[in-house]
Amino acid sequence: MGADDLLSLAKRRGFFWPSYEIYGGTAGFYDYGPLGSRLKSNVENIWRRYYVQEEGFFEINCPAITPEVVFEASGHLAEFSDLMVQCKKCGQFFRADHVLEEAGVEVSAATAEVVGRLLLKEAGVKCPNCSNHQFGPPQPFNLMFGTMTGPGSAGRKSYMRPETAQGMFLNFQALLRHNRERLPFGAVQLGRGYRNEISPRQALIRLREFNMAEAEVFVHPEDKSWPRFEKVKDTVLRLLAQDGVEYKLTAGEAVEKGMMANQALAYFIVRTQDMFYEFGIDPEKFKFRQHRKDEMAHYASDCWDGEALTSLGWIEIVGIADRGCFDLSAHIERSGQDLDFFEAYDKPREEQIAEVKPIHKVLGPMFREKAKAVAQALESFDATELNTEDNNEKNLTITLGNTEISVPPEAYTVVRELRKVSGRRLVPHVIEPSYGIDRIIFTILEHALETGDDGYKTLKLTAPVAPIQVAIFPLIGKNVLVSKAREVEELLRVANMAVAYDDGGSIGRRYARMDEVGTPYCVTVDFEGVEGRTEQGSKNGESSLAESVTIRDRDSKKQTRVPINELATTLKNYLKTPPDTSGWEKATAAEKE
Repeated sequence: MGADDLLSLAKRRGFFWPSYEIYGGTAGFYDYGPLGSRLKSNVENIWRRYYVQEEGFFEINCPAITPEVVFEASGHLAEFSDLMVQCKKCGQFFRADHVLEEAGVEVSAATAEVVGRLLLKEAGVKCPNCSNHQFGPPQPFNLMFGTMTGPGSAGRKSYMRPETAQGMFLNFQALLRHNRERLPFGAVQLGRGYRNEISPRQALIRLREFNMAEAEVFVHPEDKSWPRFEKVKDTVLRLLAQDGVEYKLTAGEAVEKGMMANQALAYFIVRTQDMFYEFGIDPEKFKFRQHRKDEMAHYASDCWDGEALTSLGWIEIVGIADRGCFDLSAHIERSGQDLDFFEAYDKPREEQIAEVKPIHKVLGPMFREKAKAVAQALESFDATELNTEDNNEKNLTITLGNTEISVPPEAYTVVRELRKVSGRRLVPHVIEPSYGIDRIIFTILEHALETGDDGYKTLKLTAPVAPIQVAIFPLIGKNVLVSKAREVEELLRVANMAVAYDDGGSIGRRYARMDEVGTPYCVTVDFEGVEGRTEQGSKNGESSLAESVTIRDRDSKKQTRVPINELATTLKNYLKTPPDTSGWEKATAAEKE
């Protein structure tokens, strides 16, 4: 099953389609239709159940427009870029690594110089648009959308966020207070991200405006165990490790062998796998791949991508990383604010404390107008490394704004004394599971789509994500059947099920439509069920208790008859645990047509 088949179905049935089509469309933007929006909501709500309800994490919602200073601190302004090349013939721009990969040339973490040599050297490299073989020199292109907040000269340079994570780091102190100053805890956010991709393609896989779901789990830097790890340690994971070898290990074994850095990281890898299987992602087409050493961020101790096999190849749909204290430390340094926590000791300890004291009469002539700021920076200097006499005679490097300043030994002194301390301040480490919702949805749909030899399409969505859980049909458009079918529809809506009513065309065509959009069960109202009421029931005014309908299972195509008064309960049970249909009746002649 190719991506084109899925895109055709998605557009025809209202899952998703290209945005702005009446004006020719714009690459990298897609609209979710009625069924796609409901599918997306189901995926997001399951994600919330895992993280907010079951883990007890705190959901927040932050603005998409972010001041430039935030991305200066996080490193996005300097580092969040891809190498771009331009075709000399048609003038189109492309991501350099994509052009090379399409020619079968593997490239990762390569400099512009290396990529430029590969484009010239490899004979098979050609323009994806016009097949020309000549490109301009690679150049970095920052992927963030820039904007201004406020008018004219009073405006402030800002950017559309390329991820949702920064809001959770900036709000760390408020979140810590909300959790009563205790670790570990997690913050989560679902929302839109924006990346000005050079050459977006492959439908929902690479977008300029996309949906993300991220969790930032704040843990003690010296204790990354997880309280619920014992419950998941025996879960088997398919792991492609740094050594290029694929393993099947339990989470506990992966931690014990040192393949995974810690329990907290392994725990959220297991929870991710559980969630993806609930989504209906095929276990045979899914694995976790550990980042190679040459692609691992310098601040990360471990990182695993959840990858799914699709017609477009293996695609990353989640990344789970131990980011250390990089993010909070970066914002502490740039903002000067405390984004740490106080760890109280069981009882006070006597410790040697070292403090840097500025010598103002030396700083004044040496640094002039900057002397006051330099003195303040020295007073807040982390003097831990200066606990020996040797270190008292070296230049200290401090940062003022974006400038590093070296302060000679004659401009400061180090004071040491023994003090009783009740605790210490530490910067938490962060475990970050980051999910691409659009990519997950694409994977769910492609893994669910099956086409028979006769061209009959069935979207085998799991009940939790299916946009329509139950369809209700009158067998034919007779008033008595239509009226009863509408009553059944209302009954199931009140029971909080996602239902659809359809009385157009033959019953076989209606079944086919529902199979194609992934509806697990169809309920048919026929004469046998409506007229099958008991005489006693009619006398008692309870004729509906004797009425019945048929439930048809999407995957087996088998049917069973159920009294209407038991229908809602029966369907709720089916939606939780699909029934054994071995004893059900086979498809009717009408459906075969």
